[in-house]
Amino acid sequence: MTKMKRNGQAELLSPAGDPEKMRAAVLYGADAVYLAGKRFGMRAASGNFTDGEIAEAVEYCHSRGVRVYVTVNVMPRTDEYGELRRFIGFLSEAGADAVIVSDLGVFSVVREIAPHLGIHVSTQASAVSAESCSAWYRMGASRVVLARELTLDEISKIRRDTPPELELETFIHGSMCVGYSGRCLLSNYFTGRDANHGACAQPCRWNYSPAALDLREAQRPDEPVALSAEEEGGETFFMSSKDMCMIDHIPELDESGISSYKIEGRVKSAYYAAVVTNAYRMALDRYRRDPASYESDPLLRRELDSVSHREYSTGFFFTDPREDAGVVAAPGYVRDKAYLAVCEEDSLAPDGDGTYAAKFRQKNKVSPGMAAEVISPGSVGRPFTVGVMTDGEGEQIESAPHPSMIFTVRTPFPVRRGDVMRAGD
Repeated sequence: MTKMKRNGQAELLSPAGDPEKMRAAVLYGADAVYLAGKRFGMRAASGNFTDGEIAEAVEYCHSRGVRVYVTVNVMPRTDEYGELRRFIGFLSEAGADAVIVSDLGVFSVVREIAPHLGIHVSTQASAVSAESCSAWYRMGASRVVLARELTLDEISKIRRDTPPELELETFIHGSMCVGYSGRCLLSNYFTGRDANHGACAQPCRWNYSPAALDLREAQRPDEPVALSAEEEGGETFFMSSKDMCMIDHIPELDESGISSYKIEGRVKSAYYAAVVTNAYRMALDRYRRDPASYESDPLLRRELDSVSHREYSTGFFFTDPREDAGVVAAPGYVRDKAYLAVCEEDSLAPDGDGTYAAKFRQKNKVSPGMAAEVISPGSVGRPFTVGVMTDGEGEQIESAPHPSMIFTVRTPFPVRRGDVMRAGD
């Protein structure tokens, strides 16, 4: 099993919903990625990986010093264990660094079939105490993913009172659940889709009409149930949680003794994986270079504002749930900047005018005159205006007519393969 931390520093763990997102996370600075096969993972809506793609992902990541954790965190039924055993055996042979599990039966199968494989106990297990974490460790867990409901002070106490060999992981960015650490039956109730098999319909995000909020308990017909509702523009969201964002609190995270900082978002885009990983990578590296003079950078917060998200909060790290239930103050998502294109190869040397010819593969419509930005690993967005565009034959075009078309445009700075072009301000 690959050592989970380097030089005593917490790792940055990024989501990999499919191979493209995995490559983006690795390029933009992840120390480790977490992904799922076509079954047994808690995000059925993401593309996920075939067995062959998992083997390729492990090889790709390991060749770049990045670890791979595979989510096997559903609650499987009895008739699923035959296929589960085969899958665990395959992951062992493929060289995965660890599996993320929440079910005791799955835990037992991993210990039996692949005793050398690291076991990370999922946040679905709702570990909120040193006693719980230590019990998992005694059973053979190498890491516990703590419940999101903990404060930073509680995490520090758990770290102090658990074996130092046990690693503690916590989410630092992304969506949060209205159910306790993801344990929610609303999806089953409303749609028949099993959230604990990865098929959550997210009814906590739905827009409910005001009439639906007139809930009354049978023994108290004159007393409406006390639900906090926010209504703007005719839309009401009373369960949809704010997104977590801890970019402004890197020193506090570092002092808590957390082993792994986890970014949520396997269902999100490759653009999301790149931007969010990049922002936290820069923040962590800056802090570690000079902790004494470190200050949060508003430009990094601007990067995180550029991706699709709900209103940000710090979750429960600093606030009691009774004081801030995480209810969204504005309806729906804050939309991300358009993901325009990705660079296909390093740009050529500059011409006499100091500009660089760069090839991009289109993701969304690009046309001359557009305000755009390019982000690169280790840097925030660099603005430029899209100028003359040419196709593969060198012919001038007014726009790339279809997604995935490769076009050339000149930029005032060099760009490298994997750099992302997005809409500018």
